[in-house]
Amino acid sequence: MTAPAIEVHGLTQRFGEHVAVDSIDLTVGAGEVFGLLGPNGAGKTTTIRLLVTLLPVEAGEVRVFGHDVRGEAMAVRRLLGYVPQQLSVEGALTGRENVTWFARLFDVPRRERRDRVDEVLAMMNLTDAADRLASTYSGGMVRRLELAQALVNRPALLVLDEPTVGLDPVARDSVWQRVRELQEQYGTTVLLTTHYMEEADALCDRVALMHHGTIRAEGPPEELKAALGPAATLEDVFRHWTGDLLAGEEKGGLRSVRVTRRTARRLG
Repeated sequence: MTAPAIEVHGLTQRFGEHVAVDSIDLTVGAGEVFGLLGPNGAGKTTTIRLLVTLLPVEAGEVRVFGHDVRGEAMAVRRLLGYVPQQLSVEGALTGRENVTWFARLFDVPRRERRDRVDEVLAMMNLTDAADRLASTYSGGMVRRLELAQALVNRPALLVLDEPTVGLDPVARDSVWQRVRELQEQYGTTVLLTTHYMEEADALCDRVALMHHGTIRAEGPPEELKAALGPAATLEDVFRHWTGDLLAGEEKGGLRSVRVTRRTARRLG
């Protein structure tokens, strides 16, 4: 039987006296699109950083396709594609150069590198802009370029931490269309965080609502909505379990993306 994409048991992470993640359990099936939802400061980004080996696990167990993140960090990293809140695009490089750099970082064989780079640029509809400096890209193009970077090693698990923050609705739709294609065509497992409940409702097979470092509710969006009543929305579910407001939207290009993500990072 295929191992779950993600298995988390008793995961706990403290920063001084602050408990950012409080003994959570989580399982994400292979090929699933799973949404980790919650207000700023809920512990979502900390959880993701633990999953992708950017933070050492303090207590509990985390496995990615059966690999323990403590003892098999390199094996885990080879299975991952990661789009963080922090900007991962270098504006002084072209789109092609940015993706090629990631291909080298992920040890894509030299003989395959050019084809892989061309493949993901085409997948993200960036072929025509590939040789332009990334500093000239719109916000939506930046996100698609980051997805291309994350996909160049053909990851089994794609982790997206607020990938559409700061984008206008058209640009967001473009990014999510590519995510749907990845799941449908390649069976890619996707773990995402988003403050846009309509996106989570449309994209996710299951979601978990996180608040103050704990998982408050988990299940398919339809089941969580039905538990509140026939007219309930996923936004109603969010408010019911967290009592917090949802984030707003902003527009902009590379500079705006950088500012928006820096703000989101400060807020947690």
